[in-house]
Amino acid sequence: MTGAPSAGECDRLAIMHVDMDCFFAAVEALDDPLLKGRPLVVGGMGGRGVVCSASYEARAFGVSSTMPTAQARSRCPDAVFVAPRHARYRELSRQIRAVMDGFTPLIEPVSLDEAYLDVSGGRRLLGEGAAIAIALRRRIGEELQLTCSVGVGRTKLIAKLASEAAKPRVGRPGEPPSPGHGVVVVPVERELDFLRPHPVRALPGVGPASARELRRFGVSTVGDLAAVPLESLVRFFGVAQGTNLHELASGRDSRRVEPERATRSIGHEETFAVDLRERAELVRRAEAMARAVAARLSEAGLAGRTVTLKVRSGDFSTRTRSSTLRRAEHQPQLIAEVVVELAKEVSLAGGVRLLGVHLSGLVELDASRPWQLDLFGGAEPTGRAAARDAAAASVRERFGSAAISVGGDSTPTASGARDFLGALSRLAEVRDDEGPAGTGAGRSRAEQARSQPRKG
Repeated sequence: MTGAPSAGECDRLAIMHVDMDCFFAAVEALDDPLLKGRPLVVGGMGGRGVVCSASYEARAFGVSSTMPTAQARSRCPDAVFVAPRHARYRELSRQIRAVMDGFTPLIEPVSLDEAYLDVSGGRRLLGEGAAIAIALRRRIGEELQLTCSVGVGRTKLIAKLASEAAKPRVGRPGEPPSPGHGVVVVPVERELDFLRPHPVRALPGVGPASARELRRFGVSTVGDLAAVPLESLVRFFGVAQGTNLHELASGRDSRRVEPERATRSIGHEETFAVDLRERAELVRRAEAMARAVAARLSEAGLAGRTVTLKVRSGDFSTRTRSSTLRRAEHQPQLIAEVVVELAKEVSLAGGVRLLGVHLSGLVELDASRPWQLDLFGGAEPTGRAAARDAAAASVRERFGSAAISVGGDSTPTASGARDFLGALSRLAEVRDDEGPAGTGAGRSRAEQARSQPRKG
């Protein structure tokens, strides 16, 4: 799969997907060499904190992004836990972008640590796609001391899957990861052989619920999905999504690299197998979605001002309720509280078939905004917990991450498997998760971590 393409293929192998390896964790280890090679978890430090990033050493213990921090501590009690530093990640993301600019102007950022590139215009000067990928990866390593994985292919889908195939492999607990290929090129004539064995979850638009339902019908891989008649996919997913999945599963992807594509909104929607009829369950689901959307906002380096709750009833009628904040926010607690208030006003007559939370009015996250503005500038009544978190962040920033902890309600329990049967996939996802920025001035991150209590 990494073999050199023929001359005729060079014109077509011009799409690259660049994905930094464990970006947040790698940045922390870059700034504090004592953290290198150790199980390292970056995430929210409070009772409701969520993992943003985990080193490969921590992943060996089953720690993964979006996992509650408390669960990560249970799986890997000897890991070093540090709060995320959003401003630092944005700084390095801009430097990575500057390196990419030296190879092509056609760059589509996906998040702080991920982007698509179209290098078709640079082949005469820089060589074919594979050579450009190798040179780009080398330059990022030399200039920034960070590693990335690069996939090269004819389409965005193939390039994305190729970059995943290029990544290091998690080892067994206590062992270092196995080095990856770094760069994987998928020749045109081998696209289908490369694509078909992938699980259906590899396709954009297939979430865990849809994958689970498809498995009931014997569809587990992309190859299985490609064999399903288009008419059946349209009945299951609807015209737009069903047609799109049929095309992708067949290796056809017409999406172009869109430079500087503006993100208009970030959201999360879920269709339930059984209509929701209990207020408490509706509120619980809405709050969980709000926290997931807020996490993706932070991951994308954005904040949103308009919070929208979308509700589709059992009769397929759709209603939305919105609330516009005084200013753009990304704090999970504040956004969750606004969504909960909106959910309390929803009519349950006829049940709730679909629920969605969206943030719009997006702006770049101003990581330098003083926390005191929330604390002393008159936070909204629904933002008391956000102000509390802001005060705690200020204390951690001055005295270290172990200086204070914030109490909170326990994370809601997961619903039963029945809630997933027949559910369609999540629609409009952006990526993982991130908490409020914080840094322990005057001490290394490892020193902060050593002062934290450990289980066992």
